[in-house]
Amino acid sequence: MLFYCSYPRQKPRSSEDTRMNYTHTHPLLGNPNALAIAHRGGALENEENTWDAFTHAIALGYTHMELDVHATRDGVVVIHHDPDLSRVFKDPRQIAQMDYAELAQLRSPKGAQIPKLEDLLSHDPNINLIIEAKTRDVVEPLCAVIQRLGAIKRVCIGAFDPACTAQARALLGPDLLWSPAHAQVARLWARGWGLPLSLADFRVVQVPARWKGIAVVTPRFIRAAHAAGIAVQVWTVNERAQMNRLLDMGVDGLITDKPTLLREILIERGTWPLSA
Repeated sequence: MLFYCSYPRQKPRSSEDTRMNYTHTHPLLGNPNALAIAHRGGALENEENTWDAFTHAIALGYTHMELDVHATRDGVVVIHHDPDLSRVFKDPRQIAQMDYAELAQLRSPKGAQIPKLEDLLSHDPNINLIIEAKTRDVVEPLCAVIQRLGAIKRVCIGAFDPACTAQARALLGPDLLWSPAHAQVARLWARGWGLPLSLADFRVVQVPARWKGIAVVTPRFIRAAHAAGIAVQVWTVNERAQMNRLLDMGVDGLITDKPTLLREILIERGTWPLSA
């Protein structure tokens, strides 16, 4: 269990809730209730980052998803977590060393294909994506897809490599919603303990509930984030008790491999369907 004390069940947040002190026009920010976000489309209910996963989440009513992207040798942005194809597709080749035409022929053991990011964004204009750029090579073609589709208000870009987000910000400008890597999250965490550290100009964090044995998402962390106008979205939350505990704490989104379970919980709490 991540937390050893219980927190009183809160009512769904109203649009007048003043804890979030920024204005917004982005569907991944400032919603009156916590967002439900399907991690890789729902990795414990379908093969991750595949059309089957994404269409299943959409059928459940999800409009927010988290996914990972790589670039093929010929610059096509595809949705996949690992640099190689061995884990999901049982193929040892590297995505960066293949043209998209080769990738398009592959099928997983369950018959799934690797989707193109452009196809998912075009599939439904109501879909909003948290996109992790897995390499520096994917950033430029990723930004080109976003610009070509006019999807800047439908995406958030993050990466463990700060150079990736820096490049995306330079290419897409101030309208880009982006989430920081470890260093900025650590500074925000320290602000929760009263250290007056400066922060970069980000408006959302995607963080684990715990990191290397340390509780990251606590009431103190959430208060510090909200005071700075930063939304807190937590990954990867797959257990009922933890989902309820984090929702009670006031997080702004849960990223889960179990979209069916999270949907059930939000229905029970009276906060489904989601406000966009």
